[in-house]
Amino acid sequence: MVSKLKKETNKVSRIIISAIICLSIFACDHKNAKHDTKKSLSTTLNTKVGNPIITEKYTADPAAIAYNDTVYLYAGHDECPAGQHYYLMNEWLIYSSTDMVNWIERSALPVGTFKWAKGDAWAAHVIEKNNKFYWFVTLTHATIHGKAIGVAVADHPLGPWKDALGKALITNNMTEAPFQINAGNGQMRDMDWDDIDPAIFTDDDGQSYIFWGNTNCYYARLKNNMTELEGSIHKIELPKFTEAPWVHKKGDWYYLSYAYGFPEKTAYAMSKSIKGPWVFKNILNELAGNSNTNHQAILEFKGKDYFIYHNGGLPFDGASFRRSVCIDYLYYNTDGTLKRVVMTTEGVEPVN
Repeated sequence: MVSKLKKETNKVSRIIISAIICLSIFACDHKNAKHDTKKSLSTTLNTKVGNPIITEKYTADPAAIAYNDTVYLYAGHDECPAGQHYYLMNEWLIYSSTDMVNWIERSALPVGTFKWAKGDAWAAHVIEKNNKFYWFVTLTHATIHGKAIGVAVADHPLGPWKDALGKALITNNMTEAPFQINAGNGQMRDMDWDDIDPAIFTDDDGQSYIFWGNTNCYYARLKNNMTELEGSIHKIELPKFTEAPWVHKKGDWYYLSYAYGFPEKTAYAMSKSIKGPWVFKNILNELAGNSNTNHQAILEFKGKDYFIYHNGGLPFDGASFRRSVCIDYLYYNTDGTLKRVVMTTEGVEPVN
């Protein structure tokens, strides 16, 4: 009887010891995970995440450049609380990847960098020229009514960034109001968000252009210093143009894609010249999940073409004001036209 009791006691002791070891391992893992604040599904190497590509924060309005075998992704940070319905964006975020699948958060550009602005880190675009990097951003101006476009500059895609001008490049009073809106108390005022969503394109001859707008699509030449307009502002007539222009070139064709209608799809036009005429072609991307907006970046990297966009696809509380960046492939037909983008949850494969 004593021998049997001793055996049972030893058995219980072994169970208790095993439990203590397991709890110790769990506590250690939990402690490590707690301190590794950068680690998430979207930044774990050798893990194919799919879409959305960033899962620990809400990201929107993507722009991307390829530089030295690395892609740098620039996105607005949606911070609107769950259940609320407004844009709350106080900074832009920078991510990098060498394979288009594993993304690492690198740094941020806060609205406060631009002392002349009072908020709203809306859509932006980065381009390299003259061995410098220029980040064209949309903000709300502090003293001139409406949205405005500013420029930050850096010596590296990750920064550090500084305001290149100390003032806005484009303000709401430089363009014609597309229509008036009801401001309350029987008062009407000009629409004040038509100067948004800058997109920069440098042609083969080295001349750079800025495209932007909401309801009206505008473009102008940029001086070589990238911080001044050169010449007049022109308007491009496009069917159901809403916002989010993006210009790229493939072979002999220029492509101007943009948000079409509302809720937004993405459509595109083609031209043999950056100055047009632009010929409307077709829808490129359908409604993006449960997001009313549809904002694209188009990138060629390591021999493949990519369509980068956002949707409201994060589980539980992703929506129009809590968006998430996604990536799928872009394909061309033999005549140069674009095939409609197929939005997937699987996303793209790693590229070496």
